Amino acid sequence: MNTSPDDARPSDAPARQRRTFVLIPGAGGTAWYWHRVVPLLRQAGHEAIAVDLPGDDPAAGLPEYTDLVVSAIGGRGNVVLVAQSLGGFTAPLVAARVPVASLVFVNAMIPRPGETPGAWWDDTGWAGARVAAAGQGGYGTEFDSACDFTAWPPVPIRAVAGADDRFFPAGFQQALARDRLGIEADVLPGGHLIALAQPARLAGYLLGA
Repeated sequence: MNTSPDDARPSDAPARQRRTFVLIPGAGGTAWYWHRVVPLLRQAGHEAIAVDLPGDDPAAGLPEYTDLVVSAIGGRGNVVLVAQSLGGFTAPLVAARVPVASLVFVNAMIPRPGETPGAWWDDTGWAGARVAAAGQGGYGTEFDSACDFTAWPPVPIRAVAGADDRFFPAGFQQALARDRLGIEADVLPGGHLIALAQPARLAGYLLGA
């Protein structure tokens, strides 16, 4: 079982090593979810952008989410794209449109090309949690845009699972990462909302990604 550094220590990152962490929230779409992680990444000398998504707009789906994240990235380079929970469906669509240096999934719904969020619940055997997730996240059960990408980009991809995640248990996430990405998910202390409960642990992990 892999773990991250205990905390994120401030440093002055050389300009050539400076990264832009683009943080995609999960269901509900609020950038606030990342508010404890963003300052730690900035203290380490990097840029950090938490993207607000219209999770309360039933007319908005993956295409609109993708447009917003792509717009937030703009012309920035050396982008580390970080996706929480449902944000895992937006990440590959963004990576198909703009260059990214790496991808990190955090307690994420990792899709297959062409899969919809609705199909994901059935395909992964997690269908029983779908209605509860929709209620908790404030989105409808019909949020079912297709994740229209063909393949994962040829960049480093990592996944992290919260050891105490009751929604997507760590063992489930590890099996999902092996099946969908061919990698082993790293396990950190914390539950599903790990960025709020363990921000230093998560920031330290991201800085090592």
